[in-house]
Amino acid sequence: MTAVSLKKILTDANKNNYAVAGLVVLAWDDALAFTKAADETGVPIILQAGPSCRAHTPVPILGKMFRHLAAQTKTHVCCHIDHGYTFRECAEGIDSGFTSVMFDGSKLSLKENIKTTSKIVKRAHDAKVSVEGEIGFVGYANGKSSEGTLPNEAVIFAKESNVDAMAVSVGNTHLQTNKIAKIDLEKVKEIQNSISTPLVLHGGSGIPNLIRKKLARETNIAKFNIGTELRMTFGNALRKQVKNNPLIYDRLQLLKPTMPEITKITKRIIKNFGPQ
Repeated sequence: MTAVSLKKILTDANKNNYAVAGLVVLAWDDALAFTKAADETGVPIILQAGPSCRAHTPVPILGKMFRHLAAQTKTHVCCHIDHGYTFRECAEGIDSGFTSVMFDGSKLSLKENIKTTSKIVKRAHDAKVSVEGEIGFVGYANGKSSEGTLPNEAVIFAKESNVDAMAVSVGNTHLQTNKIAKIDLEKVKEIQNSISTPLVLHGGSGIPNLIRKKLARETNIAKFNIGTELRMTFGNALRKQVKNNPLIYDRLQLLKPTMPEITKITKRIIKNFGPQ
């Protein structure tokens, strides 16, 4: 199936009370496992190339890879640049076949965030590409603390930047290995009562499964970024493979057996808060 924009995939999600997983890709292997999970469940997904992925593989190569996988998948797939920190990074994604880019201006002032995001939105929309922006800062486990989104700033940002989706900081944290996040549901509802922009939660791995499902069914949160949870799945599967096969040195033989486990866990995740 042809790759679709983030606007398309999230508008459908909000309309039908479900959310879509933004699956953090590091290489071909996990991207293939993610699309296999989408195929086997019929649940749409978002393939995301974050900073570490882009540092490992050139963006033009990733664009072709994501597009190829989307074309082979029976359900909708969005090809997304995650955490672009500059206009140039986002423009490269737009020019390389991605159907969506995320500009992370969360460390900027509201005025500067809107200014740069708006510039990227114009460039992207001219190419029929969607844009996700961020207002408020989502912190990191064992790193810099979050700065929660202010509802009044979220409303201003959404209206003036014209983003297609907006990431917010409401208790979610990047790189959490335990599901301990406490989401401020009242803040989420306050934001969505003033704007119709689909909302995004980064750090989705740290949010309990039941809460992810509840948020997908009852709020405008249409996208959960899932990375740490699946990296842990891969790491545990690879360690087991290496331990059980000490004489195997071929990296493909070591990596291939991890894919069924990644596919299995991905299916469980996307079905939990996906279409009913």
